[in-house]
Amino acid sequence: MCWKVSLQVVFKMRPWERVAVVGVPGAGKTSLCTAASENSKYQHVNYGRVMLEIAQNRGLATTLPEMFSLDLTIQHGIWEKTALQIKDKKNILLDLHGLDHFREGYLISLPLNIIRPDIIIIIESAYEDIIHRIRADPMKKRIIPGQKTHNEHVKMLRLAMISASACLGCNLIILNNYDFETCLTELESILVNKSDY
Repeated sequence: MCWKVSLQVVFKMRPWERVAVVGVPGAGKTSLCTAASENSKYQHVNYGRVMLEIAQNRGLATTLPEMFSLDLTIQHGIWEKTALQIKDKKNILLDLHGLDHFREGYLISLPLNIIRPDIIIIIESAYEDIIHRIRADPMKKRIIPGQKTHNEHVKMLRLAMISASACLGCNLIILNNYDFETCLTELESILVNKSDY
């Protein structure tokens, strides 16, 4: 099932040059972006991996958990340098959370002041599927959220991306990743400009 949000006045026509694919950890966005990039003109850019490369080059961290345990001011500097490194790329699937949850609250992690996506695609998935994916990938050492926390994060992500879409004048689509192949087909249809979307 696909939800579409767009403002007719600012509706941007395809082909998209920068596609932001966002979702809570474990939603399946990286697997979807990897698969979609294999059969399209789009390059998959994993924001966290680019951040980690920068952190590694500076000798600040060797793994994602190490990087995300750095002081928030240092993380912000890495985050901003990543955005500046990516900002001129075209035909990209930009894979990132979009909204991160910290003990202090929520922080929009889509660098809207540097990278202006043509479309934001939120990937959503059932809570049970997310828990399964997190447990199956111990290398990332993710914290397993409770269902209440997860549901709140999903709602906050939607609100943040709706606001971002309205401010930027870009399109917004929500894809449900309850079945990987179906979701991948929907994502690829959006990318190749099928009229259903």
